[in-house]
Amino acid sequence: MMKEGIVVKAYGGHYYVFTDGATSDCHLRGRFRREKEAVLVGDRVFWRPVGPDRGVIEEISPRRTVLWRPPVANVNRVLIIFAVKEPAPSTFLLDRLLIQAEHAGVEPAICLNKVDLGAEGVREMVEAYGRAGYTVLCTSATEGSGLDDLRALLQRGITVLAGPSGVGKSSLLNALIPGLNLKTGEVSRKVGRGRHTTRHVELLSLPGGGLVADTPGFSTLYLPDMKREELGEYYPELAARRGDCRFSLCLHFQEPDCAVKQAVLAGEIPSFRYENYLQLLQEVMEQERRY
Repeated sequence: MMKEGIVVKAYGGHYYVFTDGATSDCHLRGRFRREKEAVLVGDRVFWRPVGPDRGVIEEISPRRTVLWRPPVANVNRVLIIFAVKEPAPSTFLLDRLLIQAEHAGVEPAICLNKVDLGAEGVREMVEAYGRAGYTVLCTSATEGSGLDDLRALLQRGITVLAGPSGVGKSSLLNALIPGLNLKTGEVSRKVGRGRHTTRHVELLSLPGGGLVADTPGFSTLYLPDMKREELGEYYPELAARRGDCRFSLCLHFQEPDCAVKQAVLAGEIPSFRYENYLQLLQEVMEQERRY
């Protein structure tokens, strides 16, 4: 009899499929290997039992979304986590990660952790990204603040955690899932960054519902291929003003009568968001020249 489940962990040719509260160790039917069809964590699969807690994956259901860095299927959202201190947040890296998520068709949300260390300077970030339409949460894994809001956000579907090491991703998961005891990494005093503590992609079940992908790290250098005119669409506050610019394909860079530049001067768009956009625009134009 065929069963349906979700792949929660995969390595070494073993695919661990969660079905009706239990996990079974499955391997792939031969045709998957012959056709070199990848099975990803997050895939919904049909499998046939061949022994106690063992089975063979027979079919993969169509995927709604796919992230390849890290490789996870059917992701509902990417939760981008930064610390307010130790290490200090980078809005440029945050913007890059927001673009990666939205380009993949996945809803992004922002979590600012370690607010117990002091939140000076963070209010500007919360207000800026909140006005742009993003969900922004402030948490402390140490003190437990903001965890109820975080649980509510994560209780449906699959969430991938993103962000630099050392910001408290594992600590937040330990606080959300009693008894998990994931290894956490300290921030190096020498380089101001944390050490990666997660080695493979795995979906963890949250007590209130939902699955979280604890991953080896969302790629921070990757920027999706796109045309220069497309980049502004990933900045909601820029995209909302495109129709007011003189030119329909305005890059909000050197063009005259640009509504975006006027909004920046008026303080309606934070200057750091605009400066990040210009830096990424240069990167996109360099990519265009290479291809």
